[in-house]
Amino acid sequence: MISFITSIILLITAYFIYGKFIENVFKIDINRKTPAIKLKDGVDYMPLPTWRIFLIQFLNIAGLGPIFGAIAGAMFGPSAFLWIVFGTIFAGAVHDYFSGMLSVRHDGLSISEIVGLYLGPKLKHVMRIFTVILLVFVGTVFLVGPGKIIDGMTGNTLGVWLWVLIILCYYILSTLLPIDKLISKIYPLFGFAMLFMAIGLGMVLLFGDYQIPELVPSNLVNMKTNPDKNPMFPILFVTIACGAISGFHATQSPLMARCIKNEALGRKVFFGAMITEGIVALIWAAVAMVFFENVQGLNIAMAEHGNNAAWAANEISLNMLGNIGGVLALLGIVAAPITSGDTAFRSARLILADIFKFNQKPIKNRLYLSVPLFVIAFVLTQVDFAIIWRYFAWSNQTLAMVVLWTITAYLIKEKKTYWITLIPALFMTMVCSTYILIAPEGFQLNHTISYGGGVVITLIIFILFKRYTKKINELNKVELRDTF
Repeated sequence: MISFITSIILLITAYFIYGKFIENVFKIDINRKTPAIKLKDGVDYMPLPTWRIFLIQFLNIAGLGPIFGAIAGAMFGPSAFLWIVFGTIFAGAVHDYFSGMLSVRHDGLSISEIVGLYLGPKLKHVMRIFTVILLVFVGTVFLVGPGKIIDGMTGNTLGVWLWVLIILCYYILSTLLPIDKLISKIYPLFGFAMLFMAIGLGMVLLFGDYQIPELVPSNLVNMKTNPDKNPMFPILFVTIACGAISGFHATQSPLMARCIKNEALGRKVFFGAMITEGIVALIWAAVAMVFFENVQGLNIAMAEHGNNAAWAANEISLNMLGNIGGVLALLGIVAAPITSGDTAFRSARLILADIFKFNQKPIKNRLYLSVPLFVIAFVLTQVDFAIIWRYFAWSNQTLAMVVLWTITAYLIKEKKTYWITLIPALFMTMVCSTYILIAPEGFQLNHTISYGGGVVITLIIFILFKRYTKKINELNKVELRDTF
């Protein structure tokens, strides 16, 4: 229990101390007009109240990640706490803050366009394709996932596919309508449901008769049933994504960058939402470890139910919060993926709009870009859910890696403290490269080759990055000399 409480305190403290430090590094300008004011169009660019923006950002980035990912990550043991806390503070919150604020500074541009500004046009074209594919994956996952959950909650009376169609209809509306017409109206309700779920479970943990495993040396081992097949590094760092760092967040931050009224609000919205998500993930990881008596019990229960985190979340909610609390908690579980799926499609539309310079004020233009996305997503629902989720997990963390390198390039160019993202960028590069070499959905190489290959790939990317930034700095010096 001491480790759990300490972890929550660290996350909250980090918002005030490290968050303020990051804000000072960025150097906000409270007098600068934000895109919401400067480019207001009544559809995507629109000033909204800060509390609404916070809840929208929180629900956008949350999804199933801090619930399902945390439950799956808890199977490794208390080491999951360390990744959630330090990953959230030094990687995820920094990643989210800068991806949001760079979008604010660049008129609400999508993340692929920002990557192009700081890492060059070639990578921009790659990231345009990569991010759209990732967002379609997210939309597909969050079509099928909540459809299965709702069908289970209603006793399988209507069938999964009818619920999928109903959710798809909602996604179409939320993608096409102005942001203040639907998303801004229903997100507060969903937000309170999800926060109630987390707070309720947290209270049960604190005041119930539960023994949360402590962060002692004997517990900092891989507790998975088959540790050789599931090495903690890198599997844990991809399994828990949205509760620590997630590239998907960088696709969502520009949505709120187009609605924020002042740069001073960036820390509350971007850094704060990630810290909140870290706390949610921490609670779910702790609950998963104690509900089934211990980590070993969690592994056994998950194995008996096909490693289905949705089943575990359902059991935990109903048994720990009672019938009424359980229903409200399950509403939060349903709301989380739906309120990420809808904005995934909306983000994909806006990325395509940025690529083709397509004015999004006329609804017909929004239809031209959105309809193909929904058709592709519906076709993908016929593919095995587990396969889509696994490839989404790796591509998600790979995007986070690229965004961290982008932010580092920006900080170097602006002569700011760049180590704050360089270190996480190196770490996530090692995670992603090792994962694709060792994972079942990757090359399935042995551990020695995978770890060695991960080191080599990380070094190569670091060297290429140094050469690129050196070239950019030399060009900047020439331009500065020519100016004078």
